[in-house]
Amino acid sequence: PGAAGWPRPCRCCGSGRCGRGSSWECPPARTAAGRPRGLDRILDGGAGQVARIGCERRHGEGATSLGLDPTAPDIHIGHTVVLNKMRQLQDLGHQVIFLIGDFTTLIGDPSGRNTTRPPLTPEQIKINAETYYTQAAKVLDPARTEIRYNSEWCAPLGAAGMIQLAAKYTVARMMERNDFHQRFTDGSSISLHEFLYPLLQGYDSVALKSDLELGGTDQKFNLLMGRHLQQEYGQEPQCILTMPLLVGLDGVDKMSKSKNNYIGITEDANTMFAKVLSISDTLMWDWYTLLSFKSLAEIAALKAEVEGGRNPKDAKVALAKEITARFHSAAAADAAEADFMNRSKGGVPDEIPEVSLSGAPLGIGALLKQANLAPSTSEANRLIDGGGVRVEGGVVSDRGLKLEAGTYVVQVGKRKVRPR
Repeated sequence: PGAAGWPRPCRCCGSGRCGRGSSWECPPARTAAGRPRGLDRILDGGAGQVARIGCERRHGEGATSLGLDPTAPDIHIGHTVVLNKMRQLQDLGHQVIFLIGDFTTLIGDPSGRNTTRPPLTPEQIKINAETYYTQAAKVLDPARTEIRYNSEWCAPLGAAGMIQLAAKYTVARMMERNDFHQRFTDGSSISLHEFLYPLLQGYDSVALKSDLELGGTDQKFNLLMGRHLQQEYGQEPQCILTMPLLVGLDGVDKMSKSKNNYIGITEDANTMFAKVLSISDTLMWDWYTLLSFKSLAEIAALKAEVEGGRNPKDAKVALAKEITARFHSAAAADAAEADFMNRSKGGVPDEIPEVSLSGAPLGIGALLKQANLAPSTSEANRLIDGGGVRVEGGVVSDRGLKLEAGTYVVQVGKRKVRPR
C-alpha cells in the first residue's frame, strides 16, 4: 500500500530493498484515489517496506494474512469488513492466507474483554471451524486463498518452546495493553493463560513469515506483537492494516455473537433483510461506509436526499437489499423485501422456516431456545415476561406453557418459525 492508496508501481532498483538488481521494473498496478476506504490505520516500517511489499506481490511473493478464531460456528457481517479488504487485495494480485486460529481459540482472545473468556473444548472448536472457510469463500476468491491452522506450529511448541516464546516479552509491557491494565486497575482477575494469547497470535506472523497482516482495530496490540516477535526471530516486521469495527444491531457494542447483536452471513434472506432494517437511522450510515459497495459519492448523495426530507427507510431498504443479495441473490432480496412488507402490514409470511424439535411435550422456553429464537432459556423467559412471544398469534404469558407434538407458528418480535 502506498500513501495514496493500494499497491503502486515501484522500481526495484530504486528502492534498494528487494535485491532484484537494477534491470527489473515492476509493471503498473491499479491504485485507489485518496485514503483507502474502510481503513483505520497503516502501521509499517516506512516507504522502503511499502515499496518492497508492493514489488513482492507483483512477483507472487510474500504473505498477506488474516486470522479468525472459530469461537462460534457463524461468520457474521462484522467480519466481512476486513474480509472485503482482503478481497480487494486479492483483486490487486495478492495471494492471501486465511488463518483459522484453532489453537489460540483454546485460550480465548482477551481483546476488549473485562472478564476471562469462557474456554471452548477441542470438539467445539473443531465443529465451529468446519464451515469457516466455506463461509469466508462467500467473500474471498478461493483461487487466491490458502487455508492454514495455527495448531500446525503452536501445538508442536510444547512446554520448552512456550517458555522460550514467553521470554521474548515482559509482564510490564503486557500490562500496557488497555484491557489488561483496566482489569488490573479495577481489581478484576487476569488469568496467566490470557497473557499467552497475544504471544501465540504474534507467533503466527513468525511462522507464516507474514509481511502484511490485516485485522480490526481491537487487534492492534496482537498485531504489533507479531511485529515485535518477528524482529526477535530475525525477520523484517510486517506491515499492518487495521479496519474499523462494525457496531452491532444494538447500536452500542461491536458486532458479536456473544452479545447476540449480529447478522450471520449464512442466515436466511428474510431474517438478514429484517435485521438490517432494525438498525437505527444513525447507525445505517456507518454500515453504508463499511459494508456497502456503493461509492462514497453515491452514499453522500443518498444521505443528502434523506437530510432533505426523503424517508430514511428508503435508504435502509436499499442497504438491506444490497447486503441480502450479496449473500443470497437479487431475487432472494426482492422476495425478502416483499415478505417484510407483508409482515409489517400484519400478514403472515408465505414462507416461514420450519424447525424440527425434540422432546414433546416441550416447554415454551426450551422451544424458543431450540428454535434459535432466544439464546438461552432465561432470555426466553424474559421475552415471555415482556409479552414478546406469540404462539398461533396469541401472546404467551405463562412461562410454564408446554406444547404437544404438532406444527405451530411461533413468533418472537418479527421473527417466526414453524416448530414441528
